Amino acid sequence: MLDGARTTLPLLPGVAPFGVIAGIAAVDSGLPAWIAVTMSGLIFAGASQLAAISLMSAGAAPLVVLATIMVINLRFAMYSASLAPHFAHLGPLQKLLAGYLLVDQSYALSIVRYGALPAEAKLPFYLGIGAAIWPAWVGATLVGALVGAGVPDAWSLEFTMPLVFLSMLVASVRDRPMLAAAVVGGVVTTLAYDMPLKLGIITGALSGIAAGVLAGALYRRRPGKP
Repeated sequence: MLDGARTTLPLLPGVAPFGVIAGIAAVDSGLPAWIAVTMSGLIFAGASQLAAISLMSAGAAPLVVLATIMVINLRFAMYSASLAPHFAHLGPLQKLLAGYLLVDQSYALSIVRYGALPAEAKLPFYLGIGAAIWPAWVGATLVGALVGAGVPDAWSLEFTMPLVFLSMLVASVRDRPMLAAAVVGGVVTTLAYDMPLKLGIITGALSGIAAGVLAGALYRRRPGKP
């Protein structure tokens, strides 16, 4: 466990600012500070939290909020499938705990080390990662919520969420299919902004996925491509 926690320490300076932004955004959208912190503790997923806050503040229907969170968190299903062989010997409660603590960092750090770890050390190592990230995330959200409550409206902090997602998007675009998905998703979401129940976000997401899949298929058909 201590080894897992120590391995995670270099990542915490990157987790803290994101948590602060989540806390500020929650308070700026009208949520009380205690709800913002509780949301971080229960959901424990930064991107989906920011999306949920944005949709809730815009008055989206609960089903739309839940559907958006599910789309954003689909990657965790792939992470779980990859970790499943390493956790096959665990009981149901241990698997639930592991699932709750599953974030990008805990998956990446664990899967890299699991080839050299004995079976009995894998869960403690994983829990050590979670024990370091969870309080850092929740604590950073608390700081953001307390800071956000005292920030003047003139500062226009509502722009923090779009800027965070834009930075994540730019960093993730590494090839032409990803670029096609980003462009189509952004354009469709903008054009569908006035759809009822805030369905424009889901429409844009599905359109972007379809464009990325199609672009990937066409790209692979080019001569010399696998």
